[in-house]
Amino acid sequence: ETEPLTSRKDVSDCNEGEDCKENGLLVRNPKSALRLVEDGNKVHPSQGDKGEAAQISNGYSAVQSSVPRNGMGELMELEDRETWSKKIDFLLSVIGYAVDLGNVWRFPYICYQNGGGAFLIPYTIMAIFGGIPLFYMELALGQYHRNGCISIWRKICPIFKGIGFAICIIDLYVASYYNTIMAWAFYYLVSSFTAELPWTSCTNAWNTGNCTSYFSKDNVSWSLHSISPAEEFYTRQVLQVHKSHGLDDLGGISWQLTLCLLLIFTIVYFSIWKGVKTSGKVVWVTATFPYIILFILLVRGATLPGAWRGVLYYLKPDWQKILATEVWVDAAAQIFFSLGPGFGVLLAYASYNKFHNNCYQDALVTSTVNCVTSFVSGFVIFTVLGYMAEMRNEDVSEVAKDTGPSLLFITYAEAIANMPASTFFAIIFFLMLLTLGLDSTFAGLEGVITGVLDEFPHVWSKRRELFVLGLTIVCFLGSLATLTFGGAYVVKLFEEYATGPAVLTVVFLEAIAVAWFYGITQFGNDVKEMLGFTPGWYWRVCWVAISPIFLLFVTCSFLSNPPKLRLFDYNYPYWTTVVGYCIGTSSVICIPIYMVYRLIITPGTLKERILKSITPETATEIPFGDIRMNAV
Repeated sequence: ETEPLTSRKDVSDCNEGEDCKENGLLVRNPKSALRLVEDGNKVHPSQGDKGEAAQISNGYSAVQSSVPRNGMGELMELEDRETWSKKIDFLLSVIGYAVDLGNVWRFPYICYQNGGGAFLIPYTIMAIFGGIPLFYMELALGQYHRNGCISIWRKICPIFKGIGFAICIIDLYVASYYNTIMAWAFYYLVSSFTAELPWTSCTNAWNTGNCTSYFSKDNVSWSLHSISPAEEFYTRQVLQVHKSHGLDDLGGISWQLTLCLLLIFTIVYFSIWKGVKTSGKVVWVTATFPYIILFILLVRGATLPGAWRGVLYYLKPDWQKILATEVWVDAAAQIFFSLGPGFGVLLAYASYNKFHNNCYQDALVTSTVNCVTSFVSGFVIFTVLGYMAEMRNEDVSEVAKDTGPSLLFITYAEAIANMPASTFFAIIFFLMLLTLGLDSTFAGLEGVITGVLDEFPHVWSKRRELFVLGLTIVCFLGSLATLTFGGAYVVKLFEEYATGPAVLTVVFLEAIAVAWFYGITQFGNDVKEMLGFTPGWYWRVCWVAISPIFLLFVTCSFLSNPPKLRLFDYNYPYWTTVVGYCIGTSSVICIPIYMVYRLIITPGTLKERILKSITPETATEIPFGDIRMNAV
């Protein structure tokens, strides 16, 4: 693409679309390929399509060049990084990632369990001082440095590069169980295409003698051993947990769920294999469809008899609970896992933005939409729970005992089955669950894909489709344990231990690295170069102190009081807690391992090694019109 020349011409001598001579090199299409470098005013081709950023010595830090060269040792042309087709593609992708299944089942349960309407106070405070600042920080980092979760640390603080590897492992763990929940939803969706939903009666092959349908027209006596048909469909037909004795005896693999999961991964692959250009179009459906369904279900729920009882139970404030520490811990955990910093997704998505995109506005809009969606989902759930309490002649607290996926697959499914037009509402409800989960899966895998492609561009930059195929196969094989008859126990273990404390630790270290090592002043200057204004004192105080304390508070609370797991009638033995912590540690351990490795390979005394390891080694490109300048 280039050839040495003896003559030199100014940049102004180049005509658009023609070859021209610049600083002794013949460069094609200079409009998108120029980069002005501090050291010697050398011009090199710009950043690669898949993040092949040239590492250029700027006189302030030792940098080894990774600019691709041809067989003659001459510089080769690199293309610009891929960007979103439209701004709305990015916003929908981020909203689709942040708004997931947890907004529908976790927030309503956490809210009524922790004081109803009173819970909104600690939730809002934790969002303002913890969740949203971290959300904004990741968007700004990704957009400025234009790299994935691994290679970005060369431009921030190289010794913390292990954070990127830890993030990729966490994302793989999430993909190994999160998609299985979507497989359950897909099974329900297929089962819904019948005149009578299969979880409405006790006359099916999987039902037991304890099956009792209290929605039947006959007078039914409900005993302690009675089980609803919806619960038996979920546990005995979909999950088949009765064929497993626990984590030490998972049983065989359910071929029905395996087929469902295979189809889901097929959809995922063809949605993300070409990059954000294709996934940005898919989210127009997966991110907007849930809101249409939520609105339909909200209107339907509000018209059901007894709906007001559920809403009252949902929002009735219990002011005494605000004084309890666990309520604040739950609020912090909910807002953090809802917004989703620490999974590499926000870094990856923002890296495909245009340099001067207003990521500050994006952070406020998307985080607000996410929180409002969680709140509205509570009305969708609790209007139906109020209806069920009215039909059973019980208190709402008795109906709302199910938590997590059981709230959707047992309680809500049962309520839908006893509504008029139950088949229609069942189909759209489980379609909504699928679309909620799909765009979160797109995002999680894109975090890994962008991170690896940016770190190893010479291997994977031209083989994205092949890498994505290999990644989806690995995730599918990693999900096999969750497809067994005891797979629900594995899902619960991974959800509580494998990702929770690990991602909290990762984001805590990320916040410390950016605010204290890279420097809050430098980070503020970066934001100013993109947006034209420096973040105010509120954001700076949050990044330096409040957000790290917020993360440390939640992490220590979790570790000091680990949850005692129970699912259905199975109490998790102590050894499963140890296994859970080992799985969680397996990702975080990458951080200290890389720190030690970095210090070993860096030449010099210990002090020199530390200073070099915390000094950015790669300059960041800043576009000035059609020319890119390296930030020093």
